[in-house]
Amino acid sequence: MDAREAQALLDRQRAYFATGTTLPVKARKEALEKLKGAIDAFAQPLYDALRADLGKSPSESYMCELGLVKSEISYLLKRVGRWAREKRVRTPLTNYVARSFVKPSPYGTVLIMSPWNYPVLLTLDPLADALAAGNTAILKPSAYSPNVSRVLKELVESVFPPEYVAVVNGGRAENQCLLELDVDYIFFTGSPAVGKTVMAHAAANLTPVTLELGGKSPCVVDASANLPLAARRVVFGKFINCGQTCVAPDYIYCDAKVKDALVAELQKQIAAQYGPDPLANESYGKIVNQKHFDRLMGLLDPAKVAVGGQSDPAALRIAPTVMTGVTWDDPVMGEEIFGPILPVLTYDTFDQAIQTLQTLPHPLALYIFSANKGNIEKAKSMLNFGGGCVNDTLIHLATSDMGFGGVGQSGMGAYHGKRGFDAFSHHKSMVDKKTFIDIPMRYAPYSPGKDKLIKLFVK
Repeated sequence: MDAREAQALLDRQRAYFATGTTLPVKARKEALEKLKGAIDAFAQPLYDALRADLGKSPSESYMCELGLVKSEISYLLKRVGRWAREKRVRTPLTNYVARSFVKPSPYGTVLIMSPWNYPVLLTLDPLADALAAGNTAILKPSAYSPNVSRVLKELVESVFPPEYVAVVNGGRAENQCLLELDVDYIFFTGSPAVGKTVMAHAAANLTPVTLELGGKSPCVVDASANLPLAARRVVFGKFINCGQTCVAPDYIYCDAKVKDALVAELQKQIAAQYGPDPLANESYGKIVNQKHFDRLMGLLDPAKVAVGGQSDPAALRIAPTVMTGVTWDDPVMGEEIFGPILPVLTYDTFDQAIQTLQTLPHPLALYIFSANKGNIEKAKSMLNFGGGCVNDTLIHLATSDMGFGGVGQSGMGAYHGKRGFDAFSHHKSMVDKKTFIDIPMRYAPYSPGKDKLIKLFVK
């Protein structure tokens, strides 16, 4: 796609939006029902594409991708009618007689740019929120997951005309063309580095944005934690999708007294969940491409590997790996890992851990495993992060009743459920003033009498 074609697509979507076709709640629900039906119809091609691009099993693909999108759509269908209504609010006496209300309205044409690690979920979930809010949408899936991007294009085109929802596949050239468009809203999921580029383009047109980014999400384990359960849940959260999850525990920060016992439990759980040889497990995925495989192997220090460390370069697979003896200066701690390598660092006191984490960029997620209510409260209150869990990992993003998003370098804005509807809506504040009476005190010329009345009512 070149700039001319991109502009033509935007023009068609603007014209379609201007007809008002997307505004009625009935039309929004019909669009959501079509999307949900298309996910079922294209389930097998999506499974096959996810296997080809990321090595995902059908079980993981449904649990973490297709199923979550369907759950979000079901949630929206039950509530969008209520959310789309005008909300009456209190009218101050100074505006007597009037009705004050807030009217949710779609932005118009939105651009949704999604990543490769959860290419179905992170494309169709925000699309569902955008459709519920009444927008048209241009989708730009990642070039790093080409098989899924191809199927997504077929899926969308089977139920929506391009003037309503369009999928644009391609690489950097297409990204550049789309970012230069004067769209009404940009929703981006990806790395902080690319997020800065997206925001810079948005600034040129003062386009509002939601940025779902990433960062090094810590997993804090204190001395009171249930170590077998902690290990089980950390292994699940870290190594699903081979660690290529924006909210995966990036590293463990544990009390030095329990480090050895925790590492032993991690080793047991890796074997329990992935078998004695994870590289022989067909349900264990792969790294998305050679570039990321080489980057991850460069972060892996063989001298500090306590568990795993094996790799299969031909298949782009790296076994679940735990590294110990890691310091903050090691290369693996210098960037978001986004792979199946789990460094373990230690602290001497919990307060020391809090103080250290306070100096780091705000992560997208934080996890704490503890039975100490005081420590849990300190982590919740004194640390800044997008979201997280107490005594678990990942599951906070699997509910439509809470918004999901980052803070600081891990992003801005949130979505899922009502927060997703609101993200793609502008809320117009309006006053409907009646005409049968008109109180004169606000009009010039002013007088001491009018001043007294104004001060009586406005205070």
